[in-house]
Amino acid sequence: MTNPTAAMLVIGDEILSGRTRDANMHFLAGELVRHGIDLNEVRIVSDDRDAIVTAVRALSEAFDHVFTSGGIGPTHDDITADSIAAAFGAPIDVRDDARALLEAHYARTGMELNAARLRMARIPDGAALIDNPVSTAPGFTLGNVHVMAGVPAVFQAMLASVLPTLTGGSPLLSQSLRVFRAEGDMAAQLAALADRYADLSIGCYPFHKDGVFGANVVVRGADGGRIDAAMSDLARDLGL
Repeated sequence: MTNPTAAMLVIGDEILSGRTRDANMHFLAGELVRHGIDLNEVRIVSDDRDAIVTAVRALSEAFDHVFTSGGIGPTHDDITADSIAAAFGAPIDVRDDARALLEAHYARTGMELNAARLRMARIPDGAALIDNPVSTAPGFTLGNVHVMAGVPAVFQAMLASVLPTLTGGSPLLSQSLRVFRAEGDMAAQLAALADRYADLSIGCYPFHKDGVFGANVVVRGADGGRIDAAMSDLARDLGL
C-alpha cells in the first residue's frame, strides 16, 4: 500500500526576491515524513492571481494533499484566499464564524477590527476553517488544499491542527553511512545496491570541508528490516 502524496505551494514575492528565507518547507517535510505522507513536489509562485490559480489546479489534481503558505494576511497583496476560491470556482466573502473569531480576538486585545483585518475572515464557500491558536485569524481547507499562513510560528500551529485530520501511511525510516571516498569510486556499487533494493530509496550526497571529502549514502524506506539489510550490504560492497 502506497502512502498518500502531497505537494507544497509557497506563495510570496518576498520569497522569490530573496528578502525572506522560507522555513516552512523544511518543517512541513519533516512532519509529513512522520505522518506517512510523501511530499513529492514544492513550487514557489509570486503574489499573482493567475499564477496561484494555475499552480493550485495542477497540484490539486496531481496529489492527494496540497499545503500552501503565505498570502492570507490583511494587506492588499494578500490574495491567496481569493485565488484559491477562483481555482475551485467557489464564491468568497466574509464568513460569520471567521468574523466571530476575529471579533473576540480584537476585543480581548483592545485593537480595532478594521476593514483590513476583516479581510482575514474572507473564506470560500464550502471550506473548513483551520485553527490558529497563535494569532486567531484562521486558515482553511477547500477540497484537498490546506491554506495556511506564511509566518513560521503560525504555519506550524496550523499544520498541527490539520495533520490529525489526515490519514497517513507508513512513516519513512532512514539510515546513513558516511564514506570518505569520491562518488565516482562507489557509483557502481551503489547502482547494484539500488537494483537489489528497488523498494528503497538510495541517495548519495557529497561533502567537502576542510580538505576532507566524501559522501553520505542515505537509505530510506518504510521497512526497517530491509533498510538494515541494505546497509549491511552497502558496508560489505564498499569494503568497510
